Amino acid sequence: MTLIAILLPFLSFFLRGKILTGILCLILQITILGWIPAAIWAVTSLQNARADRRTDRIIRAMKRG
Repeated sequence: MTLIAILLPFLSFFLRGKILTGILCLILQITILGWIPAAIWAVTSLQNARADRRTDRIIRAMKRG
């Protein structure tokens, strides 16, 4: 998924169900100069989503114990 976020940043958002964000990213990505910020944004967003899932799992485990 990280490779998709680098090569096709807008697709990374679409695959995660963030359609409006994906469209905004696609508009940014249309220019060559916008491709780099779009890729950075997609990778950062992906990493934040992974960290949120990890945090949720830890919180659920703490509530059980």
